[in-house]
Amino acid sequence: MTDQEREPTATGAAAPVDPPEPAADGAAPQVHDETAELRAQLAQSDERYRRVVADYDNLRKRMARDVDREREDERARVAARWLPVLDNLELALQHATADPASIVSGLEAVRQQALAVLADLGYPLRADLNEPFDPNRHEAVAVLPATDAEPGTILQVIRPGYGTDERPLRPASVVVAKGA
Repeated sequence: MTDQEREPTATGAAAPVDPPEPAADGAAPQVHDETAELRAQLAQSDERYRRVVADYDNLRKRMARDVDREREDERARVAARWLPVLDNLELALQHATADPASIVSGLEAVRQQALAVLADLGYPLRADLNEPFDPNRHEAVAVLPATDAEPGTILQVIRPGYGTDERPLRPASVVVAKGA
């Protein structure tokens, strides 16, 4: 008998431990069967857990790849929307030696085309002149006294703002009227 099979006695010496006697109704084999069944269930649960963790990790990696691919596709779609604007700017530069009036009208057409692209992307040019100043939509760069405008009204737009209240792209840089 090994030391593990002996129980310590009051004196500290290990006494032999007899295996439990099987009950007359066969309870010992039933305990052994339940233990084996529980171990099998545990092994099965452990295997399921490992599979779920592996599936989750694979899903996470696949989603990261999909997000990267979608981001690149969207960048390409937006860049493609700007190509006609660049083409028209190239044409304007090629005709730079022509009549200055035609160049100005050509550049105005390219500007309108660029504004249309931004509006189609969800970022229209904001009309802020003579509107009340809103710090959520505007960036005040100067304040001037004005007798012909209400205090807090935008007198001049230095740099236009783009976007909507829900999706701003850039606030407008403005000059605001103050009281006299």
